[in-house]
Amino acid sequence: MLLDTPALYFRAFYGVPQSVTARDGMPVNAVRGLLDMIARLIHRDGIDPAASRGRPAGLVACMDADWRPAFRVAALPSYKAHRAGPDGAEITPRELTVQVPVISEVLDAAGIPEASAPGYEADDVIGTLAARAGVPVDIVTGDRDLFQLVDDARQVRVLYTARGFARLEAVDEAAVTARYDIPGRAYAAFAVLRGDPSDGLPGVRGIGAKTAAALVRRFGTVEAMLSALDDDPVASGLGSSRARLAADRAYLEAAVPVVGVATDAPIPAFDDQLSAVPKDSERLAELGARWNLGSSLRRLLSALAAS
Repeated sequence: MLLDTPALYFRAFYGVPQSVTARDGMPVNAVRGLLDMIARLIHRDGIDPAASRGRPAGLVACMDADWRPAFRVAALPSYKAHRAGPDGAEITPRELTVQVPVISEVLDAAGIPEASAPGYEADDVIGTLAARAGVPVDIVTGDRDLFQLVDDARQVRVLYTARGFARLEAVDEAAVTARYDIPGRAYAAFAVLRGDPSDGLPGVRGIGAKTAAALVRRFGTVEAMLSALDDDPVASGLGSSRARLAADRAYLEAAVPVVGVATDAPIPAFDDQLSAVPKDSERLAELGARWNLGSSLRRLLSALAAS
């Protein structure tokens, strides 16, 4: 099980009241919310029993080492630009920023490994670990970009959190096809064409979801569409979309490596096995007392013990 940890702790921060604090008044809503999520995932709460694979044998908290990697900004300067502050850092509430180191400390003491890679996002860490895995993989995220990693042959799927942890959606290739009317492993091409304002991806002007899906069904990849632009206009098969694709060719060429999740991030080998016993029980107890983690920590420990 691979966690899109930044997406999950952002969700926890906005889903759990900030009145949940430590004794010194610092909010710990994101910490406690994330621990509750992990406990539920280990227990498989909220997952349709028909889709459950049982308790995960391994679990990794994937992290951002760089939330806006230089190689993506160089290809497409608009990438996440609207979310950057004057200093280039991501605009994040201070009340959340101060909790991230606490999250790392607690996960480490609990024996849940974090993984990151210099110059890469959590998405790339997930893509790399999924590519390396020789066992079925569940990716836990609310980010549709990770639908591109779904692969039935390798038993890689997404547990999608958009409807909440009480109703996790197991997304496989059939689910991607049903949702977007595209081949199950073609989400990246669809996203490039349609665009995503939340990531600063404008998409191709004049091409909406239906046209994007039709193009993906016909050509499969953006590269194939670009090749068709160089063919005879009548024989290319692009039809009325030809002029729009040609007008935004520079964007299309830049966006492919931006949207594509890396599968070769430099992540050293590590033990991802889920242990029933915390790595450092004494340290974990100290952190629980200091940060008032209470029932959230007890639920995590119970889930680990049951694993």
